Amino acid sequence: MALTARRTRRGVPLWVYVLALVLVPQSGVGMLTTAVVRHQQGEVDSAQRAELAVQALAQLDAARNGVEHEIVPALSLAVVNDPGLAVMLGLPLAALADIAEQTAAGVGEARRTTDAAFEALPGSVADSPLVARARQALTDLRARVDGGDPDLDSSYFAYVDVSNVLAQAQNQAAAAASSEEVPAATLRATRDVEIVAALGQASARVFPLFLTSQLDAGGLSAGAQISGESAWLAYQDAQRRMTDVSQPALLAAWERARTTPAITHLNDLLSAQADGTLGRLGFAELGAALAEGAERDATLNRLVADAVASARDLAAADAARAQEARENALQLGLGILLVGGAAATALGLRMGRALGGLAEQAGRVSEGRLVHVAVAGPREVRTVSAALGSVVASLRQVQAQAAAVARGDLDDDLLDQPLPGALGEAVHASVRQLVTSVRHREELQVALAHQATHDPLTELPNRAQAVAAVSGALHRAQRNGSTTGLLFVDLDGFKTVNDRHGHACGDEVLRVTARRMQSVVRAGDTVARLGGDEFVVLVEQIEDEHELVHLAERLVEAVAAPVDVNGIGVRIGASIGVAVSRDGSTDADAFFAEADTAAYRAKAHGRGRAEVFDDDLRRQLTARADTEAAIAAGLAAGEMQLHYQPVHDVSRGVVSGFEALVRWYRPNIGPVPPDQFIPVAEASTLICDIDRWVLREATRQLAEWRTAAGLTPAEPGPTIAVNISGRHLAEPRVVADVVEALSASGLPARLLVLEVTETVLISDRVAYDHLAALRDIGVGIAIDDFGTGYTSIGQLRHMPVDTLKIDRSFIGSTDPGHRELVSLMIRAAHTFGLTVVAEGVEEHEQLERLRAEECDHVQGYLLHRPLPAEEAGALLGVVLTV
Repeated sequence: MALTARRTRRGVPLWVYVLALVLVPQSGVGMLTTAVVRHQQGEVDSAQRAELAVQALAQLDAARNGVEHEIVPALSLAVVNDPGLAVMLGLPLAALADIAEQTAAGVGEARRTTDAAFEALPGSVADSPLVARARQALTDLRARVDGGDPDLDSSYFAYVDVSNVLAQAQNQAAAAASSEEVPAATLRATRDVEIVAALGQASARVFPLFLTSQLDAGGLSAGAQISGESAWLAYQDAQRRMTDVSQPALLAAWERARTTPAITHLNDLLSAQADGTLGRLGFAELGAALAEGAERDATLNRLVADAVASARDLAAADAARAQEARENALQLGLGILLVGGAAATALGLRMGRALGGLAEQAGRVSEGRLVHVAVAGPREVRTVSAALGSVVASLRQVQAQAAAVARGDLDDDLLDQPLPGALGEAVHASVRQLVTSVRHREELQVALAHQATHDPLTELPNRAQAVAAVSGALHRAQRNGSTTGLLFVDLDGFKTVNDRHGHACGDEVLRVTARRMQSVVRAGDTVARLGGDEFVVLVEQIEDEHELVHLAERLVEAVAAPVDVNGIGVRIGASIGVAVSRDGSTDADAFFAEADTAAYRAKAHGRGRAEVFDDDLRRQLTARADTEAAIAAGLAAGEMQLHYQPVHDVSRGVVSGFEALVRWYRPNIGPVPPDQFIPVAEASTLICDIDRWVLREATRQLAEWRTAAGLTPAEPGPTIAVNISGRHLAEPRVVADVVEALSASGLPARLLVLEVTETVLISDRVAYDHLAALRDIGVGIAIDDFGTGYTSIGQLRHMPVDTLKIDRSFIGSTDPGHRELVSLMIRAAHTFGLTVVAEGVEEHEQLERLRAEECDHVQGYLLHRPLPAEEAGALLGVVLTV
């Protein structure tokens, strides 16, 4: 589920698509608006540049006009300073000083006007190469004029050169204004400025030449004459071009100006001068002509100013219109963006809410929450919502069916209701199959639970179930203060039945005995089989201990009745120990121990009877508890030792192995016989601790002997046999305990032999599996005291064993039947690939008989008693002749 959620979150969310839906058209509108605004801004910039160009044109015209207006005062000053010209003009000599002063003042005024015009030029125009060149030329010219240069022609042409340079700058400004993308009216107004400025320039040039021709006594030079004629023609052409002016007001102003008496009279003088019909004028007439020239120049300057103002106003209006158009386009674009964005956002939100709600509901459904799916939104969304709702309804039905299965209601009618569609049919079939599987599983669980808690032979509760039942009964007794009884039933003579009639007969006897015991006890009492020939009976809510004794006597009587097995009458008996707990204060293990101890005393007192656990037995249990504590302390204090009884190879006479036997040397007491502490240890987990210690010590000792003898791990050598208790074999750690001992000592697994009893192999499946696992890692397995248990020879082929150890009772018996049985055991073991070890060999005759029967190995007092480690190690490689 988490992986699916992560994969779902990796996808592109809906808001991205909605945003794209909004942004794509909005981006187009934005780009179009930007393009329009840029175009309008271009028009604004073009109109502004045109306006600046017209302004520059006007300012350059003012500067050029100022330069040309310096010509006449400069020429006049030259005349005044020349006495000959003054006499020729009839100027009174006495007045020359005043005239010179006035003329000099006029020159200064004209120069200041020109300089002011230059200073008014904008930086981009003033710094241009043409203007800079004109200013430098004017500065040089003024210096020459101030130096008294009498050459009027050269002075005139020098001023004209400066004017021409400024005229070129004007032409550039006019071209710049005309090159901009401006309306036709603005373009025509710009051309009107050029026409009027050209008229003013022509007028300013023609009058100084007229004045020079009147003042030069020697007549004009050829260059001056040509210049004069050209200036006159340019002036006439400029007057004719005034008819091309596009602005009616400007044209009307020109018509009024050119018909004024001053301009008309001046034009007549200039025309007569050009025709050669005009004589030399007197001082008064020249003065009048100068006044008329000044009036004409002022009139033309006004016309230029009006033309410039009109062109500048038109350019400014163009810029304002373009600015307004740009703002309108920008506002329109922004409006479209806002309206479109709002509309697209509203639509996207509507779709987003519908799809988002559907996605959220689908997500909850995917998480297992079967929520209600609302059908809303556009038609397609409603269709999907309805489909999802149908799926949720089907899932709810599946959920209800699964809930019925989960609560175990397999007969619910809901499980028979099919789901729609092919998928529904498949799911319903799966549910039916699941129901069938659950039923089978429940049946199997019941069977497995029964097998785990019941003895497969008698169908009685097994040891684990008996312990649990006793624990529960004691807890209930603690709560209600009732008395609980436990009867430990140990069958008498059952081994004889197995030996004489076989295990099949013994199994039938056990089944019959179990049924008889169940028929004797009360309803609610528990009969359990602990294993082998041991049973217990749990009795709760008893009023008097005598009830338990009477029940035990009835059980003894029932068990003692003959059992008919295939026409053979078989008899067994029972020794019963009775333990009583009056308030449930004891624990289950102690309760079992008390009943077991009482049963042991019943056997000791003649069998076929019942004994009640009393103070004497309690003292025995206390002694056992003390012994257990002493065993634990002895293990910790190193009081335990190992003795090693050699095992001899019969054919070669050499020591082929050792059996490790634990010995306890208790301080202040001395040696404790094994039969006094081993049974006590086997009744608790102490036997597991002893087994672990023996495993570690025995493997270490054999590894040490092999190292001292110079044997490598790969070389064959003596084995070490260690007895393992059934309790230890049933523990989960037994395999790890063996592996750890081998790893710590470095002893190869093939040199370790574990000895177990027949009962362990037959009655404990867990121990059986552990032995198989140990054998798989190379450890040898031997059946100890074979013949004293319930194992038949035919079962040997199916057991995880390598060695058969024949019990000493068969070796030392003089019964011919026992001898035949030993011979049969050896042959059968060899047939199944097992080696045979005969225990308890104490006489030469026994050894020779075993050698004749081809027994593989022997051990016993005839050969060696159990020896301390130092003595046993010395026997490695020694050949013993017996």
